[in-house]
Parts: sequence; C-alpha cells; structure tokens
Amino acid sequence: MVKLIGDDNSHNGALQSDEKQLITVYLAYAEEAQRQHYLAIEVAGGTSLYEALSQAGWLERFIDLAKWCGQVKDITTPTAKRWHVGIYAQKQPLSYILQPFDRIEVYRSLSADPMSQRKNKSRG
Repeated sequence: MVKLIGDDNSHNGALQSDEKQLITVYLAYAEEAQRQHYLAIEVAGGTSLYEALSQAGWLERFIDLAKWCGQVKDITTPTAKRWHVGIYAQKQPLSYILQPFDRIEVYRSLSADPMSQRKNKSRG
C-alpha cells in the first residue's frame, strides 16, 4: 500500500510505503535421504533466518529443529560442526538478515563422516 505524505494543499507530497518490501526466499531440508522438503516463501525485508523458519511453520513441524534453534538462538558466530542451518552451504547465525532469493538450508546430523564412507567404498 502506498500513501501520499503531505498536507492536502501541497503538490509536493512524498510517496511512502506502509509495508516493508516483500522478498522471496527458499527453504530446503533433507530430513532423511528419501524425505526432503522444499518451500518458497515471501517475507518482509529485514527478516532474520530464525523468523523465516518460524513463518514457514518449520519450527512447529520439525521439533528437533525448534529445540536446536532454542539452544543456539543467541550465538552470533556459528562454530560447531553440528551447526544445522546456513545460506547456500555457508553456516549462518539465526540472526542473519535474509537477502532476496536466499536459499535457507537445514542440515541434518550425519551418522558417519562422508569422507570415511567414500574410502570404505573404494576399498572394496
């Protein structure tokens, strides 16, 4: 919605938006090898990664993700190997402010190191 600012007698009014501009972001979560979730949503500019997860309903849908988010919500620098979210394969804090067309990725814990698995397969 756009509103004209200025008094009724002025012809020099300025346009101002009542709503923040909406941006599109994408969410991806490979919960298991055979169960993957993808979603595109529109959020207001200035929305954090955490807020987008919540607005998408993923914190209600994926209880383990919600628990993890509650534990790390105030961490500003992702350091742990077990960090569960990122943007385009780059770990980001939950406070990260989304940009148009960002791809939010939710990572699952791996049962084994991928490099070790590849070495074992190549051996025989």
